[in-house]
Amino acid sequence: MVAKISVGKSLYGALAYNGEKINEAKGRLLTTNRIYNDGTGTVDIRKAMEGFLACMPEHTRVEKPVLHISLNPYPDDVLTDTELQDIAREYLEKLGYGDQPYLVFKHEDINRHHLHIVTINVDEKGRRLNQDFLFRRSDRIRRELERKYGLHPAERKNPRLENPLRKVDASVGDMKRQVGNTVKALNGQYRFQTMGEYRAL
Repeated sequence: MVAKISVGKSLYGALAYNGEKINEAKGRLLTTNRIYNDGTGTVDIRKAMEGFLACMPEHTRVEKPVLHISLNPYPDDVLTDTELQDIAREYLEKLGYGDQPYLVFKHEDINRHHLHIVTINVDEKGRRLNQDFLFRRSDRIRRELERKYGLHPAERKNPRLENPLRKVDASVGDMKRQVGNTVKALNGQYRFQTMGEYRAL
């Protein structure tokens, strides 16, 4: 299982990204904590936003209060929705976010079903939750959950061998994703010291 954490400013952006996928039947809302859930598997983005704002003060010094977490089991790991909920809850509990408001979404838009979690790293008084060694703690928790649920372990692969660079092909479509993948690969595989070198790549 691969766990990815993004820390950001836009709560609405994270909710809209997930909510729109869910409401377009490309997944469903699995569970929530301290946020309204009507039990239909869909999400009311406005009500979810209100729920989060009710749990945090109007003014906070935390510049990036939003955590958007993606938990990606290996494609061969077939898990029920209940197991996915349990994994998400345990992950958040061990990370120290079990009492925070959160939403857990299951994305089914690609053949590899995966989870997205939206939560906040601010308490009711506007103080930032402990983020010391957040990514290291996440990696330890991920390994524990892999063992407990019998999941395939995340393996470090050589990105150059696994994802060779390809020319962007307009006839294939999805230009945004193609360009994004190319730029991401360049940033991970090459070192450049000037913008000129970057542009040349």
